Amino acid sequence: MPETPAPPQGGRLRAIVEALVFAAEEPLMIDDLVDLFPGSDRETLVAALETVAGSCEPEERGVMVQRVAGGYRMTTKPDLGEWVRALFRSRNRRRLSSQALETLAIIAYRQPITTPEIQTIRGIDPSSVLEALLEKKLVRIVGRKKVVGKPFLYGTTSEFLAHFGLNSLQDLPDVSDFEALAGSAGAPTAAAAHELAALGAVAEHGPFEEDNENGGNGEDTSDDEDDENERGDDGDDS
Repeated sequence: MPETPAPPQGGRLRAIVEALVFAAEEPLMIDDLVDLFPGSDRETLVAALETVAGSCEPEERGVMVQRVAGGYRMTTKPDLGEWVRALFRSRNRRRLSSQALETLAIIAYRQPITTPEIQTIRGIDPSSVLEALLEKKLVRIVGRKKVVGKPFLYGTTSEFLAHFGLNSLQDLPDVSDFEALAGSAGAPTAAAAHELAALGAVAEHGPFEEDNENGGNGEDTSDDEDDENERGDDGDDS
């Protein structure tokens, strides 16, 4: 039986871990490293990750290792955000529309929540926006509410945490911190305005942007922003 190769050590291990954090499409978990390096103990792998994170701290480094969604992700530093946003704007990329951001804020702070409950807060049928958020994997169906009709319950996903640079839902800003912004947030109700203002502040640290390939209901389409594609029925039990 062939011998198991010795696990990498020292600088070699740190170099591999740095490459893995950079290349991972989703936040890299400690368990991922344990699976990749069965001969290394968990403490050694955690130490390697922390060393990689520490090496990115100097001001001359443009990236950082961030804890998000229970794992580690390499991202650009917040103070360089204006340059990163400029790059995305130059490539004609679009942010989430105000309708999508508003609906996402409501779900984030009120989950689990149903379509009728979201509609009560927004004052408009959110079905089309919900479909767009589901396609982007920012929200998911977490069950059905035990009431007449058993409507779907919606909650946020790990992709939501990753996109907004959060490690857990506990890292969401307190809505009370943004009450001053509520009056100008443009949401249908005060409650929705508070939530939109809070999530909007998070978005400034990690905007979700996507290719300008087609104008979905979740994108900012300027002239069409206030012309949301509404549906008159709720026949999908959502």
